[in-house]
Order: sequence, then structure tokens, then C-alpha cells
Amino acid sequence: MTKIAIISDIHGNKTALEAVFKDIQLRKIERIFCLGDIIGKGPQGSECIELIQKNCERVVRGNWDVFIQSPTDNDFIQWYKDRLTVEDYQYLSSLPFHIDLELNGQLIRFFHASPRSEFERILPSHPLEKRLSMFEHSDMTHSIYHNKLPDIVFYGDIHTTFLHTYKQGILCNVGSVGNSLDLTSASYAILDGTQSNNAIQFIRVDYDREAELMMAKELDLPQLDKYYDEIMFGNYRNA
Repeated sequence: MTKIAIISDIHGNKTALEAVFKDIQLRKIERIFCLGDIIGKGPQGSECIELIQKNCERVVRGNWDVFIQSPTDNDFIQWYKDRLTVEDYQYLSSLPFHIDLELNGQLIRFFHASPRSEFERILPSHPLEKRLSMFEHSDMTHSIYHNKLPDIVFYGDIHTTFLHTYKQGILCNVGSVGNSLDLTSASYAILDGTQSNNAIQFIRVDYDREAELMMAKELDLPQLDKYYDEIMFGNYRNA
């Protein structure tokens, strides 16, 4: 039996990530899964990659982790690319698409955005059919469990926590550590396998947002005003 902390969407916010890791440690949880988007938006992507490598048992890739590996003529994206090391790129390129885990007789699946792509955004407001498609297999989710659909699906990407229970199973978004858009506190979830029903708990962690923004300013983060609005008010820059 086990407890697993599930984090996602760190987005280069080392201040928030350190606060979340401290909270997980205080709860004596030793297993941590990360659902991607380690870098981007925030100023310390490389430092966050290092912390993720040291602390997380399993990590999947997010959309930022994928497209940052491609050439770009976008100055905004290039700023982040220039701050990653060769080792950072090697690590990002090694990340798998998804994780499958069997716990208490249930199949639990973890990915960044959808079972089909890191770039397909599934919102809680989407039609039921689209939300239920999160339990489907795809060409990207081949595993030894191909004859069984997941009972619980965890994902990130949308930076907003929610948990929906359907006949097919439970769909849970763990929110965002570094760029939360529902509340401004960092978010993660705990999967409690010490209980036979695999209980799920959301955790919110306050962190020093002013210190994070001061660091971003010192490092000359591009689009600092948009980052400020996201960190301080949860206002999505592309809304």
C-alpha cells in the first residue's frame, strides 16, 4: 500500500515547487509523480528540472516539454530555450507519454493532457463525450493493460483542479504547482492507496509569490506583466 503525491505544471516556478516539495515531505509521502510542463512561463526551468529529477519517481512529458525541443523564430520561446542545458534537453526528450499503475485492483493512468496528445486540451466544461474520451486507449497509451480501461485518470495541463465521477471511473485534474489559475496557491493531489478505494485528496500550498516575481524581474523574464497577472490573480494570459 502506498501514498503518491501527484504534481503538474511547474512552469519554471522554483519558489512554488520548493514549497510543494516541503509540504509533501512534512506529510511523509515518499512517492511523487509529475505530469509534465516542468518549464516555460516562469524564469527557472533548468532549476526546476533538477529538482524534479531529484525528487520525482515518475515523470511524463507536457506540451511545453515537447515543443521547447524544436527550433523557433519566436523570441519569447527562445528566451526559455537559451536557459536550458544540453542535459536538460536530453532529460526532456527521455520522458514518456504516460504512466499506468495498478493499485488495489484498479488501473490508474497518468498523462499530461489527453490520452491522444500533450496538446489536446480537455476542460471540465467540455461535452460529456469529450470528457469520457479521457478513459479511452490510443496509439500513445500502449501498455500491458490494453485489455482494461483505466478506473482513474489523472492529468494536468489546464491549471485548474477538478474531480468528476462517472460510470466509467474518476477523472481528476491535479491543477498546477507553478501557474495555478483557479486559486493562486500551488496545487497538487494525493492518491491514498492505503485505503482500498484509492482515496484522492487535493492540497493547496501557499508560497511567496512576491519573491517569485522578484526573481523573474531580476532574470529579465519576458512578458513579466502577464506572468504577474497569472501568479498574483490567476488571470490566464491567453484568455
